[in-house]
Amino acid sequence: MNDMTPISKLTVKDWESDQEVRWCPGCGDYAILKAVQRTMVDLGSDPSQTVFVSGIGCSSRFPYYMASYGFHTIHGRAPAFATGIKLANPELDIWLVTGDGDGMSIGGNHTMHMIRRNLDCQIMLFNNEIYGLTKGQYSPTSRLGTNSPTSPGGSVDRPALPCAFALGSGARFVARGFDVSKNLPEVLKAAHAHRGAAFVEIFQNCIVYNKDVFEDFAAPKGAEARQLWLQNGEPMLFGSEKSGGAKGLALDVEHLTLKVVDVIDGDWQSAGVIVHDVTNRSVAHMLVELPFGEFPMALGVIYDDPRPTFDSTVTAQNAKLAAGKEPNLAKLLAKGQTWTVED
Repeated sequence: MNDMTPISKLTVKDWESDQEVRWCPGCGDYAILKAVQRTMVDLGSDPSQTVFVSGIGCSSRFPYYMASYGFHTIHGRAPAFATGIKLANPELDIWLVTGDGDGMSIGGNHTMHMIRRNLDCQIMLFNNEIYGLTKGQYSPTSRLGTNSPTSPGGSVDRPALPCAFALGSGARFVARGFDVSKNLPEVLKAAHAHRGAAFVEIFQNCIVYNKDVFEDFAAPKGAEARQLWLQNGEPMLFGSEKSGGAKGLALDVEHLTLKVVDVIDGDWQSAGVIVHDVTNRSVAHMLVELPFGEFPMALGVIYDDPRPTFDSTVTAQNAKLAAGKEPNLAKLLAKGQTWTVED
């Protein structure tokens, strides 16, 4: 990139690094990479003020391919590095890239504490429901019955739900998308607009070890019946006449759960369809735990209710503690008990 190029004039090419992109042919990571690069252009982001931080895994090669600052760190510990970077320079725009193994297994505790603290950053968790880099072992998010080198008879582990994990950790922003969705950049822009830890689960196709595991909802044909794209202030509607009729989600008051209802002639109010409110935490919990098959996959911004961030609070506290004090390292080192060692 020419140093004189105005930020508003940058293109996707300006966000592409000079490194050869090396994922398996057909990997969903390629689509996510392009979506992120388009998002950077739409946001008018400055590469010199942007940092991508990753741990270990296929997704963690991401920083090499962005023409910005980046850190490829250690397994599960990317949140610790991201926290240090943000506290050292709060003006930087931090994007954390992790996977279902890196972020939900060895790094689960680090992910939890980053969310709990509410560090101002975007967390992109690429969920392919498998360990791809280490050759196809089942991961914390693999479905029951997943056949893999470590579960040849089918996985018997109950899978973790990343968005439910995030909400349980105190997340103030939770969203979902998938690799080839045209809506993914809009989801990422919403995450960027949120001040605080913005958690985005991105379903990603592993072409080698877990091919087409998301086709049940991500396949283009009939998608309107299997995907519920949430919009704040809009009714939760999905389906169409060609897919068996328009439907929506309503509240089952007796059981305090959600239920699918038919919508006749577009009259969603009479059907009891609820309007999406991104600040409703209780409904957010219901949406991320809907059993797919009985319900559509809830996508888009599920929850968005900001609160003061960890980094802004630490910065303000440090400024208060430092007010009126002289920064003198020599004086600090000589303070208290001191002694001289004679020859």
